[in-house]
Amino acid sequence: MRKITAYISSTVFYAIALTLLVFIALDFIFGLISQLEKVTETYTAVEAFYYMALTVPRRLYDLIPYACLIGCLAGLGLLASTSELVIVRAAGVSVKRIAWIALRPALIFIAIALLLGEFVSPYTEQMAENRRHFLKYNVTQQAPQKVWNREGNEFMYVNAVLPNGVIYGLTRYQFNDQHQLESASFTQEAVYQDGYWQEKDISITVLDNNAVRNEVIAERRWDTPLTPNLFNILVLAPEDISMRNLHYYTNYLEAQNLTASNYSLAFWQKILQPIATASLVLIAISFVFGPLRSVTMGQRIFTGVIFGIVFVLLQKLLGPSSLVFGFPPVIAVMIPILLCIALGIYLLNRAR
Repeated sequence: MRKITAYISSTVFYAIALTLLVFIALDFIFGLISQLEKVTETYTAVEAFYYMALTVPRRLYDLIPYACLIGCLAGLGLLASTSELVIVRAAGVSVKRIAWIALRPALIFIAIALLLGEFVSPYTEQMAENRRHFLKYNVTQQAPQKVWNREGNEFMYVNAVLPNGVIYGLTRYQFNDQHQLESASFTQEAVYQDGYWQEKDISITVLDNNAVRNEVIAERRWDTPLTPNLFNILVLAPEDISMRNLHYYTNYLEAQNLTASNYSLAFWQKILQPIATASLVLIAISFVFGPLRSVTMGQRIFTGVIFGIVFVLLQKLLGPSSLVFGFPPVIAVMIPILLCIALGIYLLNRAR
């Protein structure tokens, strides 16, 4: 039994690893071609390659679920094509037992994805974006990174965020309770120190009744709950943020009475991704024992690709739908997973 377990597990493991290698190679090549189109005098081809290298952990994190789906289809399909699964079942090994054996190597990749998504990809992604931004647009140009935020009646916009607690091009708009603009200020640079931001070179415009007053001051203290960590979170897209920081930023938004739906959705997508990956593996296993038992390898891989696309589309449709119609994001994330699990269990029961 140990030899059978080791043989099936190793076959599935190598199939997933090979599939992931092909996926990441193709994704890297196409991504590099896209970056080479954006090359400038400072953002060279070497820097474009370095940027792509830094984004590899995030790309691996995104691709692992679908590599597990197609890898399991390919690995078990290879065993089915050579009638080895028939021999294993004839030896008294149940379908459930084979399914568990095939799931075990996928769990290794699920664990790798968890580690990448939580401890590696958020930081390498931020390094990549910051490096590319400051090479394509030097700090003095202050090309926008589209960092907007709101605290109470104050709105703020930042042109550039450095990971070491320095921001450039800070614009603050102060409104009253009647939503009328009271003042606006532009700060060239702000540095975080001892729990507050020290603004430098500030231009202030104050709207007082029908008069407009302009001021220029050298320095000003800015007390705000916004820390460098929160600014670094703002720079990234919700799907590129770790679960800890998503939870942290969601609590911050709720404390400010702001909508946190996008970040809540990303949080549930990340926390439930291991279950989503396992559900895709279950579908792959049930397909091999069910409707794809006697088809060619090409047909199995094509079916896996199509099912993966349908799964992604369902996720992308239900996620924004939860934001529009107001139902909990966790439900939107769980629906495709539960459908996969139900279909997988149904097909496995039929294959007994």
